[in-house]
Amino acid sequence: MAHKAGQYYHIYNRGCNHERIFVSDDNYRYLLSQAKKFLADSLIGVTAYCLMPNHYHFLLYTESDNAIGRFIQRLFNSYTQAFNRQQSRSGTLFEGRAKSILVDNETYAIHLCRYIHLNPVAAGLVDQPAAWPYSNYLEWIGKRSGTLIDREFVREYFPQPNGYEQFVTATADEAIAIKMQKYYID
Repeated sequence: MAHKAGQYYHIYNRGCNHERIFVSDDNYRYLLSQAKKFLADSLIGVTAYCLMPNHYHFLLYTESDNAIGRFIQRLFNSYTQAFNRQQSRSGTLFEGRAKSILVDNETYAIHLCRYIHLNPVAAGLVDQPAAWPYSNYLEWIGKRSGTLIDREFVREYFPQPNGYEQFVTATADEAIAIKMQKYYID
């Protein structure tokens, strides 16, 4: 898919055969450090992300055509090589290429952030999204000062951090939830 400037995209993938792609805290930290490194020279903003044991989600905004594809390729090629060396394995780590869905409505983008941040709760890994360290939820609610976040986007929709906390824990509007299905991992 060609990524166009001025758009949001939900990027996700899972481990081959649903296997783990992160087996230690160091794996998560390495991927995040590589993301920061590769984002430094790109025109991409991270709105939301969540790294799960066997898959990942990024909601990205691009200011340049096709920058997202290059970023994702660099990031996950680098990660796969490091993971394979660490685990004494070879071959593919992911189920093919990363999936990319254009998020053509900012209201949907906000609801997609909720979905992304609630992933560890839905998977039964934690009871609340703030307990999962491998997403930028803590940045959204002002409890961590990480750099993988578009703070301007967050402030535009949730001027107070507790506003986003309340939004995430509230029951999603059923009509919106139905429309959101096309943006979720299959």
